[in-house]
Amino acid sequence: MSVTYVGVRHHSPACARYVEQVITAVRPAWVLVEGPSDTNDQIDALLADHTLPVAVFSSFTTDAGVVRSWAPLCEYSPEWVALRTGRQVGAQLRFIDLPAWHRAFDGRQNRYCDADARYAKVLAALVDELGAATSDGLWDHLFEIGGDDLGERLDTYFDMLRGKTEADDRDTAREQYMAQWVAAAVACDDGPVVVVTGGFHRPALIALVADQSTTWPQVPPAPVDAHGNRAASYLVPYSFARLDAFTGYQSGMPSPAYYQDVWEVGPQAAADRLVTRVAARLRAARQQVSTADLVAARTMTGGLAVLRGHEVPTRCDVLDALASTLVTEALDVTLPWASRGTLRAGTDPVVVEMVAALSGDRVGRLAPGTPLPALVGAAVSAWGEHGLDTTATVTFDLTCDIARSRVCHQSRVLGLPRFTWQAGPLLANASTEVLDETWQLDGPATDGDPAGDVLVALIEAGTYGHDLQAAAAAALDERLATTSPVTVLLDAVLIGAQSLAGSLVTGLATSVGRLVDVAQTGDTLAVALALWRYGDQYGVRDCAALEVLVDQGAGRLVWLLEGVRGGPAPADPRRLAAVVALRDATRLRPALGAEVVAAMGRLAGDRDVPPDLRGAALGVLVSLGERADPVMSLRAMAGPTTAGDWLAGLFAVARDDVADLLLDDLDHVLAGYDPHQFLLALPALRGAFAYLPPRERARLAERLMAARGLVGTGRAFLRLDGDPYQLAAGADLEAQVRRALLDAGLWEAR
Repeated sequence: MSVTYVGVRHHSPACARYVEQVITAVRPAWVLVEGPSDTNDQIDALLADHTLPVAVFSSFTTDAGVVRSWAPLCEYSPEWVALRTGRQVGAQLRFIDLPAWHRAFDGRQNRYCDADARYAKVLAALVDELGAATSDGLWDHLFEIGGDDLGERLDTYFDMLRGKTEADDRDTAREQYMAQWVAAAVACDDGPVVVVTGGFHRPALIALVADQSTTWPQVPPAPVDAHGNRAASYLVPYSFARLDAFTGYQSGMPSPAYYQDVWEVGPQAAADRLVTRVAARLRAARQQVSTADLVAARTMTGGLAVLRGHEVPTRCDVLDALASTLVTEALDVTLPWASRGTLRAGTDPVVVEMVAALSGDRVGRLAPGTPLPALVGAAVSAWGEHGLDTTATVTFDLTCDIARSRVCHQSRVLGLPRFTWQAGPLLANASTEVLDETWQLDGPATDGDPAGDVLVALIEAGTYGHDLQAAAAAALDERLATTSPVTVLLDAVLIGAQSLAGSLVTGLATSVGRLVDVAQTGDTLAVALALWRYGDQYGVRDCAALEVLVDQGAGRLVWLLEGVRGGPAPADPRRLAAVVALRDATRLRPALGAEVVAAMGRLAGDRDVPPDLRGAALGVLVSLGERADPVMSLRAMAGPTTAGDWLAGLFAVARDDVADLLLDDLDHVLAGYDPHQFLLALPALRGAFAYLPPRERARLAERLMAARGLVGTGRAFLRLDGDPYQLAAGADLEAQVRRALLDAGLWEAR
């Protein structure tokens, strides 16, 4: 029985066209395609009336956590064309590769990526010999722009690349498995067989088939995780943006929109379309592209094609011509199509727009009735039940609407787009009583149909569980391996995972005494305090354990803060946030007062403590109503290298209590700075006043203006035409020039 082996490059229009020709000519009984064999029962669903690109998505759990894998297909993917054409000629269709969860795919998220590292030396030699810039340019030169005997050239190319290269254990396992499928199809003896695989595997399959059993191979069993979720594969919508090598996908074929045009209209028309698309995109971005520019680009494209021996222009011919014509500044980095990989920082904006035009904005869509994970239906049902399948800003009372809050948080934890948490008790200052949550919903579902990006995220989250509650809890359980327990605790409470939350509280209460980082301890205290305060609203039952965590966290934080030493340095926002948490804990747990007050008194007066922490310690004393004199402390910290950071600490903790009190004395201190001192102090001062809301800053500005007899509003005074630091630097420079002129006797003479 005859077997035709077709080696392809994934996502190549030339290979797709050749596959179509072979299958149409041979009319085989079997078409065997490199793809996940566990999805053979989904081939009918795959060939439904989808809008491509789509992908076979697989998700499974290993000891290292959840692993996700995609096998994307677009209209010009040889694998897709093989299935479609095989169905048209009446062939039996099978995927013949190992499932994504097999160890052969360890560390590989994209099944259809070209692993050029396996034959890098041979490929590099070919690229150099033929004068191409990259392997992508070489491929276009050899195959995409036409020519006769494509099959022979492909076979020669892949045989040369494979050569005597030894496959590793993973490729060997895959090739042995695929060869078993080929042998079994041949043994059926009911007609020709066409095998479509990556070109690297073709020589090995030809050699291996004769030694294989003629029985159909078994699909390796899917693993099951600790929650009872079995590994599964589903179809998901995909996009050209995700497929593009310039954005990180290891497809081997960048610029999907360009190659879609090559597939639809051929390389010459695709080159013309590319020029038009780039011009339209640049003009939409308000970049000047004249008719003369386009004429020059087309002329140069033709010239480069002739110079490089191309009958029609390739992608690189067009891009090089466009770059030469439209980029007017010197390039800081290499043009992206002159190397492989993602766009580099510093790429010229015109070039970025060119790459975006090459990528395109096509987004796939699944046909109605495509099998989906249970989570999709469960989520849509939950959103409809709670009135969340809409586009609106919604606010609900946690005392009677906790169920809606939990559905929103479960969706957020699963990474579903279109759920934005805007306000709530756990986002508010602990001293402010808040019993509402506010969410921005952007239409996650309409008439039972999830929005495209939401559907993708739901399918990809489906491996965690069959409903929002179970899936979100499983996702949090996985995150414990890589995320701070206190962050997981907060989300566990918000989604209603009481068992997980209880175990985390107990564990944190035991371990908080061993923390050595001020910021981490402050985060733990802030979350514990918020959960303890709003336990009734969020259904936290074990308040006693939270009280223990608050007390232990506060005690540990006091001990760590008293060990902080160091001279003037930029204010540390996370350290200041920790002091704020300590202040709030002391307000709500008066039993902590004596220890905290004593420690803050020592820190506020210790010259070896950083200025921001000294200011924050004083702020705690002021906030708690202790005897403290901010004015005297300001005078002690009035130096240009300390004042701003000290104020940042004070304002972070007690801005409402001290801003008015200090204004006149602070004005006096700043007025005493010479221009150079003021320039030195300005960055830290700006950071300090950032702790005041805009309205408060405007009010203080009006007081200062009134004291100087100036007329106007504080808001107008705050809106400067230039950067304040640059204005101060200019004033300092003018003062230096004036002094130099005076010293030279030129100022008075003038």
